[in-house]
Amino acid sequence: MTPPTAPRIVGSEPLPTAVAGAWPQGGEPETWLLSVSRYTAAMDAGAPGTILDAEERERAAKFLRAADRERYTAAHLGLRELLGAYLGRPAADIPFTRETCPGCGGPHGRPAVSGTPLHFNMSHAGDLVLFAFAGSPVGVDVEKLQPASVVDQVAESLHPKERAELDALAPADRSAAFARCWTRKEAYLKGLGTGLSRDPAVNYVGTGLSPVSVGPWAMTDIPVDQAISGGSGYAAAMALLSSLPHV
Repeated sequence: MTPPTAPRIVGSEPLPTAVAGAWPQGGEPETWLLSVSRYTAAMDAGAPGTILDAEERERAAKFLRAADRERYTAAHLGLRELLGAYLGRPAADIPFTRETCPGCGGPHGRPAVSGTPLHFNMSHAGDLVLFAFAGSPVGVDVEKLQPASVVDQVAESLHPKERAELDALAPADRSAAFARCWTRKEAYLKGLGTGLSRDPAVNYVGTGLSPVSVGPWAMTDIPVDQAISGGSGYAAAMALLSSLPHV
């Protein structure tokens, strides 16, 4: 199973309906990239009230900053619209659930849609939202590049080999290398369904230009900087389960 090398682009245009019934059960995973600002500008003002469920609307209303509220709303509307297209059903009728967490057994593992084997994941940062859809468990992460002070602080939570790789780099190269590593790591942990409740230092994914797979989880860097106007300053990655889980 070969991961994609570039995401599809979603901006102000309507999301597709032609994919209905054609989601990739055994083939290539599909990734989509959404610009929050472009999507919000083109969005029907009544869409959040008619498409999002009560829990989503309540969570959106709790954000104090308008930018955070817009990002959350765009991400969840986009996810519903894409899932509705893949599954051939209204976006407002997508029955979300949570799988069992493999770490503690609680009901807060990977997000899922009841009654379908379609797997999906999403991540958002700044003006971007990244979605992935596949026939096997998948995780994605997108992050803005961080200043040296943040890199130095968070790098302490990485695998020892990853910390050594960062330490060997020139200061100007550390931010991009850290972002590559962190997005791979978060994508993997989200794919597992544990998130950061699992120690990110346990597994090695590398900081270099070529990601390192973790057991049966194939890692792919997604070049969002090249995919969409305004994507500069971001890093993104996808983790895809290609065989039996190995944690």
